[in-house]
Amino acid sequence: MARIFVYLVHKAGVADDSAAQLAAAAKKIDAAASPTAILCGCGPDLDVACDSLRASYAEIWKIANEALVYPNAELVRKALVNILPPGSILLLAHEHFGIDLAPGLSIKMNSAFVSDVVDIAGVEGTDLRVIRQEFGGQVSAHVRCDISSGAVLTVRPGAFKPLESAPVGGTVIDKSSEVGVLTAGRRYLETVVAEAGDVDITRHNVLVSIGRGIQEKDNVGIAQELADALGAAVSCSRPVVDAKWLEKSRQVGSSGKTVKPKVYLACGISGAFQHLAGIKGGPFIIAINKNPKAPIFQVADVGIVDDILEFLPELTNKVREMHSVAAK
Repeated sequence: MARIFVYLVHKAGVADDSAAQLAAAAKKIDAAASPTAILCGCGPDLDVACDSLRASYAEIWKIANEALVYPNAELVRKALVNILPPGSILLLAHEHFGIDLAPGLSIKMNSAFVSDVVDIAGVEGTDLRVIRQEFGGQVSAHVRCDISSGAVLTVRPGAFKPLESAPVGGTVIDKSSEVGVLTAGRRYLETVVAEAGDVDITRHNVLVSIGRGIQEKDNVGIAQELADALGAAVSCSRPVVDAKWLEKSRQVGSSGKTVKPKVYLACGISGAFQHLAGIKGGPFIIAINKNPKAPIFQVADVGIVDDILEFLPELTNKVREMHSVAAK
C-alpha cells in the first residue's frame, strides 16, 4: 500500500479540526496505515501546531518558509511536489484551501483525483473505491480510482468520525530545506474581516440554524422562539441570506462564519459541504428535515424526519414546559 499523507491547515498555533477526521479517513484506506501529517507556515505558530499533533500522528512533516507565512496554494503545491514520495496518497479537507490546492497538485503528481469524498469503501488491487455526492447530495456516486500512481482526495468535513486511540507520541521532522525556492504569480495582500452583526453566532454554545425549509421570512420567528427558549442564537445557511431573511453575519459556512457550538440544530438545511465547512469542534448535531435523504443526516448525531414548521413549535413548547417544571 502506498504511503498516506494528510495536509493540514492551522491558525494561531491550532491545527484544523479536520486533523482527527482525516486520520480516520486514512484508516479506511488502510487499517494498518500510520498517516503522516504535513503542515506549512512560518514562525512559532507553526511549531506549536506541529507539537499539538504529536499525540495523533506518529510523524509530522514541517515546512517552514517565509513565503508561506500566509497560506498560498500555488506555493504549497510546489513544496509538496518536491517532498512527497512517488505514488503517495494525500488527503485534504474539502474546504477553501484544499479545493484550491488539490486539483493542480494531482496533475503535478500525475495521480488520481477525487473531490468531496464522504466515505471510503476500501481497496481492491490498485483500485480505491470511494463515495462522493452529486446533485446537491441527492445522489451518491461510487467511484473507482487507480492509485498505482498515487491519489489526491479532498474529504468532506464531518464525514468521518475521529477514532478513539491511545496517544502516539509522534516526531516532528523538518522538511524545510527540501522544498527548494518558492515563487508564485499571486501574493497575499490583506485580510478583510466581515462586519459584526447584532448577534455574534461564533460566541454561542447552542445554535438553531435554519435553511430553505423555513420557506419564508415570516417563519424565521419560529426558529427565534426556539432559540430564546434554549438560550441560543439563530444562524442560517446561505439561501436564507440570499433571500434577505437574515443578515450575512448569521450565515454559517465556507462563505459565512465558522462556528464551534456544543449543540447545532440544523433545521431545514440540506447539508451541502459549503455549509458543513463552517461547523467546527465536533458539536452534537441535531438535523430536522422532511427529506429523509438529505445529506445532513449523514453527519448528524440525531436525525428527525419532519416539517420544521410543525416540529419546531412543538419542540419550543416542550422546552418551555421543562423550564417551568424545573422552576417549581
